[in-house]
Amino acid sequence: MPPPADIVKVAIEWPGAFPKLMEIDQKKPLSAIIKEVCDGWNLPNPETFALQNADSTNFYITEKNRNNIKNGSILRLTTSAAQMAQQLHERIQSSSMDMKLDALKDLANSSRDITFAQEFINLDGISLLTQMVESGTERYQKLQKIMKPCFGDLLSFTLTAFVELMDHGIVSWDTFSVAFIKKIASYVCKSAMDTAVLQRSLAILESMVLNSQDLYQKVAQEITIGQLIPHLQGTDQDIQTYTIAVINALFLKAPEEKRQFDEDNVNILDCPLTEMAHILAQKQLRSIILSNVIRSNKPINDEMAHQLYVLQVLTFNLFEDRMMTKMDPQDQAQRDIIFELRRIAFDVECESNNSGSIEKRKSMYTRDYKKLGFINHVNPAVDFTQIPPGMLALDNMLYFARHHQDAYIRIVLENSSREDKHECPFGRSSIELTKMLCEILKVGELPSENCHDFHPMFFTHDRSFAEFFCICIQLLNKTWKEMRATSEDFNKVMQVVKEQITRALTIKPNSLDQFKSRLQNLSYTEILKLRQSERMNQEDFQSRPILELREKIQPEIMELIKQQRLNRLCEGTCFRKISSRRRQDKFWYCRLSPNHKVLHYGDLEESPQGEVPHDSLQDKLPVADIKAVVTGKDCPHMKEKGALKQNKEVLELAFSVLYESDEYLNFIAPDKHEYCVWTDGLNALLGKEMTSEFTRSDMDTLLNMEMKLRLLDLENIQIPEVPPPIPKEPSNYDFVYDCN
Repeated sequence: MPPPADIVKVAIEWPGAFPKLMEIDQKKPLSAIIKEVCDGWNLPNPETFALQNADSTNFYITEKNRNNIKNGSILRLTTSAAQMAQQLHERIQSSSMDMKLDALKDLANSSRDITFAQEFINLDGISLLTQMVESGTERYQKLQKIMKPCFGDLLSFTLTAFVELMDHGIVSWDTFSVAFIKKIASYVCKSAMDTAVLQRSLAILESMVLNSQDLYQKVAQEITIGQLIPHLQGTDQDIQTYTIAVINALFLKAPEEKRQFDEDNVNILDCPLTEMAHILAQKQLRSIILSNVIRSNKPINDEMAHQLYVLQVLTFNLFEDRMMTKMDPQDQAQRDIIFELRRIAFDVECESNNSGSIEKRKSMYTRDYKKLGFINHVNPAVDFTQIPPGMLALDNMLYFARHHQDAYIRIVLENSSREDKHECPFGRSSIELTKMLCEILKVGELPSENCHDFHPMFFTHDRSFAEFFCICIQLLNKTWKEMRATSEDFNKVMQVVKEQITRALTIKPNSLDQFKSRLQNLSYTEILKLRQSERMNQEDFQSRPILELREKIQPEIMELIKQQRLNRLCEGTCFRKISSRRRQDKFWYCRLSPNHKVLHYGDLEESPQGEVPHDSLQDKLPVADIKAVVTGKDCPHMKEKGALKQNKEVLELAFSVLYESDEYLNFIAPDKHEYCVWTDGLNALLGKEMTSEFTRSDMDTLLNMEMKLRLLDLENIQIPEVPPPIPKEPSNYDFVYDCN
């Protein structure tokens, strides 16, 4: 007979005693179980004891997480969290450096547990740690001089405990003093600092900047790009990662309004977002990251790849202002840029106002603007009133004309000598190409939480976006000629060019020259071959019999997809709780019961290895109680958190289950695939249609596979468009055999 579901068999350890095997009744209060254990070892004052997991986490067992205890678990009887917090609070204030060091080491380990953290914070422990960091007493200074390793450990454990305690989100970051910020910044600015101390200090600065605009102002007054660069020139990839994370945080929080920029005193606070690019270029940050990080001998880990991706996105987002700025046709300075394009292309100087008649000059300008490929020949400034790409297109055109003058003149003159219908309009092409490149690189969008998709080639040049444009505009002109396109084919050419660019980017070229070489191999002829090959692989037959067969087997495939979605829900998924710091991992797990009637869910201390059993998930939600499933900005948690609303990627992964009157269960999927699986599965449980893009993709894949299998015997046989004619009836039915 199986044991009752509420009874868990465990082993409990106590130092100096043999482990005790006992059965825990989950219905009994935890305090009663602890008293029973203490009585077995004749230990007084059971209220000062608690149970811990005897594993690497050493997390306390509480009423909230006790359902995570499994049969065969090993627990440890230990001092209660409140008692432990009180003891450590006293020990870290000891006059003995050895005792203080041991206490801080224990505190750093214990602070990962939210139960202990809450108790220590209740004793004003955070303030005590910040005072220890701020004080810089003579004792610490002397210790630093005569016992450097010991000082490094002491400070490292102090900062580690601080980081762990703050990661629980119990205390606001806005409560810290300028003295504390200055002290943390000083550890980052020192040339020789213990690695662990430097890493923790960088992590603290990143969190401060991301969590408070006020703290951003204070941190930015203490840290400059020049002080961060030496940490990128080392060999420790963790330090490099944290350094780039701090730069990204400062970059992300930089004010958008324009301010005066002093190149001799490069302080981040004094610089608007639009001036950050000048700082990065002046301090050679890009080239240092390229040589010491991207091209180093060490493989780039996921966290570093993410930070490089974030830096890439934020750098491209500097162009958003120009991309969304319309040209003012009456602005003479902006009109002079167009005059400069004309001057470089046709080697003419701007005529004085009294040279020739006004009509003659207008006619000359109109002719040249037509050759330059503008849509509005009379006033080409009107072409740049479209946003996006706005003034960014004109910036790119001017860069191309000045820095690749021969190629610019060749393209303009080459096209102006063709027939009108066969010319590739440089002006119109540049505007549409700039808009396309902004879409490909997602200019103006915030970085994704989980993306690692950075391109090394964009770190090889100070003006990588402009150089990217210069390569692509020459590709566009080349493709136009290969397609023998006319003005009516403009959109078709742009589609081919977009395909060429995206295919070339997929191989992640290490340099712009590699990207250019890849494009040379992706000629229009090659694109046609690739398309033909993909079409043949898809075997997308369009004849009526094939379409009828597809419609007939489609319900079977949809049922198969539905079962797969429900099976995945039964396996369950670990969801990450979004927090202010990316590296803080808080998890919860949700899965569907095998009978498809209940959703089981609960918090986890760490990411699970495999499935989490139903009985360890303490909360339940009957499927019958679910009223609706909402996604994106309609989710309650997206309405509550303003910061998350701005992140398009998080919005695309958010969904909520609404039940009863105003209750809801909020999700943020780990990736797009899990999002589609869960929204499909929940809709299937509610009897609604599965509409995700993954369902459409799975439907196409499975349908095509099934079609191929069913049509295997018809290979090389042409399928008629219409059914064959019905033959005439036979003259007699003598050939019929009566089986009876």
